[in-house]
Amino acid sequence: MKEEKIGENRILKMLRMLAPGTMLNEGLENVLRARTGALIVVGDPEAVMKIVDGGFKIDCEMHPSNLYELAKMDGAIILSSDARRILYANTHLTPDPLIPSFETGTRHRTAERVAVQTDELVIAISQRRNVITLYKGKDKYIMRDIGVVLAKANQALQTLEKYKSVLERALINLTAMEFEDLATAFDVATVIQRSQMVARIATEIERHICELGVEGRLVNMQLEELMVDIEDEGLLVIRDYLGTGGEEDPEEVWDELATWTSEDLLDLTMVSRALGHGSSMNTLDLSVKPKGYRILAKIPRLPMPVIENLVGKFGNLPKILDASIDELDGVEGIGEVRARAIKEGLRRLREQTLLDRHL
Repeated sequence: MKEEKIGENRILKMLRMLAPGTMLNEGLENVLRARTGALIVVGDPEAVMKIVDGGFKIDCEMHPSNLYELAKMDGAIILSSDARRILYANTHLTPDPLIPSFETGTRHRTAERVAVQTDELVIAISQRRNVITLYKGKDKYIMRDIGVVLAKANQALQTLEKYKSVLERALINLTAMEFEDLATAFDVATVIQRSQMVARIATEIERHICELGVEGRLVNMQLEELMVDIEDEGLLVIRDYLGTGGEEDPEEVWDELATWTSEDLLDLTMVSRALGHGSSMNTLDLSVKPKGYRILAKIPRLPMPVIENLVGKFGNLPKILDASIDELDGVEGIGEVRARAIKEGLRRLREQTLLDRHL
């Protein structure tokens, strides 16, 4: 799982460096339009310099026109690790030929082997296919046309909006059940499943935004607006219902669920089991009590340390709901004013939830 996350982060870092609006992207687009092809290594550590043979030492500022002119030569171009300077041009790269490669063209085979051997970003621009391919370690990514990426991002935003609507209904239902002390493992698993689906779509859109660069500002604004109310809901639900027997961290459980296949995620029994609610066939009918983190987090100006003190004192949400103002006042960090604000906040949340449920 950690390896997948590292791989995803590496790809996102590459996309940010080459996104529209950057000098490097403009230079690559110039080369692409001229159909000259190019092989570019971003980074000059010792591992790279060992396989560089010949060429010219340039050491000048990286400018799109400079990159375009130097790409007319057959050899590879070496850039600094931040892609702000052109260090060498027209060099010959000699990576280990025993490194396996499934690429067919000489330029792309060399690029893949250099990336594996040095773990640096290598960019190969195909002269015939007119595409830009990125290599970093064992990762490979083919850059797509901005119009295609933008269309996919807008489609993903529409999908996210629909999934968000379904999640919000599930959250309203769970909240109502929590106030009535009738929540079951089925209600909890449903919310977590749908939270994961929303999170996966949002992650996909974030990758599109990285690839779009300055062209993705409107997409980013729409994503932030859609996620503002629900971004942490799934994690808080896990924190509320994670079994007390284990020592698992809620974030670890959330990250583990993120690695599941879509088929596994659709199995609510598996989701419930991941929370430590047993493995029998009747697990989903199990009555469960929330600790109260999610509901209490909705009360304005109530810090998380105070919420943790409340949960530590009373144990679960039903007991917090039944607590008197004096009992709340006795919790560390809560005075009489805050105790009254908590009681009033919970009352308003309950009324609003019951109203939303019947809309």
